[in-house]
Amino acid sequence: MLQDRMGNKLTAGQAIPKILNRFYNYFLDFELMLVRWTGYIPLHFFRKIIYRIVGVKIGEGSTFHMWTNFYLPKNVEIGKDTIVGARAFLDGRASLKIGDHVDIASEVMIYNSEHDIDSDDFGPIEETVEIGDYVFIGPRVIILPGVRIGKGAVVGAGAVVTKDVPEFAVVGGVPARVIGERANKDPKYKLGRARLFQ
Repeated sequence: MLQDRMGNKLTAGQAIPKILNRFYNYFLDFELMLVRWTGYIPLHFFRKIIYRIVGVKIGEGSTFHMWTNFYLPKNVEIGKDTIVGARAFLDGRASLKIGDHVDIASEVMIYNSEHDIDSDDFGPIEETVEIGDYVFIGPRVIILPGVRIGKGAVVGAGAVVTKDVPEFAVVGGVPARVIGERANKDPKYKLGRARLFQ
C-alpha cells in the first residue's frame, strides 16, 4: 500500500509523479551543495562563472562575497554594479529580482517562499520579491515573500521586512516600519570594487 506523507492512500498513477519529484529534489539538493562549496573559493570571477552556469542572471560589475547561498538559483536575477555580502541567502523558489547598484550587506536573508500555516498539508506559499535600484540593505536583514523594496530605500540592520517599502524610505525594526527618508532622490553613484579575497 502506497501512502503520501500525510498517510493518504495513493494509486500507482499518483505515486509515480511523487517518486520522480523526490529524485528531482535529490538532484537539486546535490546541485545546491556544489554551489555552496563554490562560496569557499576566494575569487569573485570564478564564483560568478559557477553562479551563471547554474542559472543566476548577473549584471555587469556585480559581485558576490564568499559563502553566498541560493535556493533554486535559476530564478535569481541581479542587475549591474550590485554587491552581495558574505553569507547572504537568496531564495529563488519564486522570482527574485535585484536591481542595479544595490548594496546587500552580510548575512542578509531574502525569502520568497514560506509555509502556509493554515493549510492541511503545511504547503508552500511562493511570492516574487523585487528590490529596486540603489537600495541599501543592512546586515542581518530578513526580507519575506511578496515584498517590493522601492528605488533608493534603506533597510536598517536586523530589520524584518514583511511589507512593501516605499522609494527612498528608511525602514528599521521588527517588523520594519518607516523611520526616515533618504535625502538624495537622484542617486548616480557606483559601488566600489569588491575586496579581492572576500
